[in-house]
Amino acid sequence: MYQLGVMYYDGLGTKEDPEKGVEYMKKILDSDSPKARHLKFAAVYNLGRAYYEGHGVKHSTEEAERLWLIAADHGNPKASVKAQSTLGMFYSASVTKDLKKAFFWHSEACGNGNLESQGALGVMYLYGQGIRKNTKAALECLREAAERGNVYAQGHLVEYYYNRKIYSTAAAAAKRITENDDIDMLAKVTHCLPTYIAKALALAAFYLARCLQLGRGVQQDQAAAKKYYSKACLLDPGVASDLELAANLGRI
Repeated sequence: MYQLGVMYYDGLGTKEDPEKGVEYMKKILDSDSPKARHLKFAAVYNLGRAYYEGHGVKHSTEEAERLWLIAADHGNPKASVKAQSTLGMFYSASVTKDLKKAFFWHSEACGNGNLESQGALGVMYLYGQGIRKNTKAALECLREAAERGNVYAQGHLVEYYYNRKIYSTAAAAAKRITENDDIDMLAKVTHCLPTYIAKALALAAFYLARCLQLGRGVQQDQAAAKKYYSKACLLDPGVASDLELAANLGRI
């Protein structure tokens, strides 16, 4: 029943019917069958997703939050780890921002093996978001997440190396990361959000362009720099714009 709900909601192998998908998820929640018990956390998570997206039900951020909190079950590793990570992202968003809560939920999800939260946790430690700044803890999280394939962590390591003036390491890492910009494929393989993958690729592309423009850690190459600046703009215009302003002000 759970698989049918997901199939109808996302249109996987059948015609998309989000209302029917939501109906199946609700049936799992109401079921007394022992077989349905272990699926309830996943079903509640998906119902939260439906309310957040307004897909199959009326949009409600409050209901999405309530359902995700149930699915996350105080960090229970047998509950929905995806809900725990999603709450970390939810509390990092501008409209629902509460960075202490975001840090808590990313910590719980990371402790339960979630790759996306491990990268997010590293960034929070690095910049002191929701927690006291801790560079050692940040680098431990970021490096391990990067080794596991988290592109968001890889992009922020490029920024860290660049800001520390370790230009050759920054440029080499950025070049390696930007060689694969198939965002959908990377999201599928790593189970990370496409939005954050695009942001990280844009970070890497911009810093590589900066290194190429100024000859920092690599041979100066204006044509290649222009190419990577353009790539950063295409990947995430907001990230590229912020970095361009920082460059114009002499901060990077």
